[in-house]
Amino acid sequence: MATVTEELQGQLLSTVRKSQQIALDTLKTVVDTIASITPTIPSVDLPFAEKLPKPEEFVASSYDFAQQWLTSQRKFADEVVKVTAPLLPGQGESEKAAAE
Repeated sequence: MATVTEELQGQLLSTVRKSQQIALDTLKTVVDTIASITPTIPSVDLPFAEKLPKPEEFVASSYDFAQQWLTSQRKFADEVVKVTAPLLPGQGESEKAAAE
């Protein structure tokens, strides 16, 4: 059985996915329209352009980095919860009782 939090998260993610699909559909329509009425733009040789990452490589590496960062932040948050657990209400009392 899903918790209220999981249900809310699921609904939020569903809404985000739907809005992303609407944005992509709209963008595709705009690109198709612009492409049909504009002339082809000739390629320009920029110095060092071959050394730049392709857009899909840039997106992939950015998300890989974000995933590593988020994993690191989660580990840190988990450690903060562990370290501060004795300060939570009732935690100190159970430790005192266990010690006695």
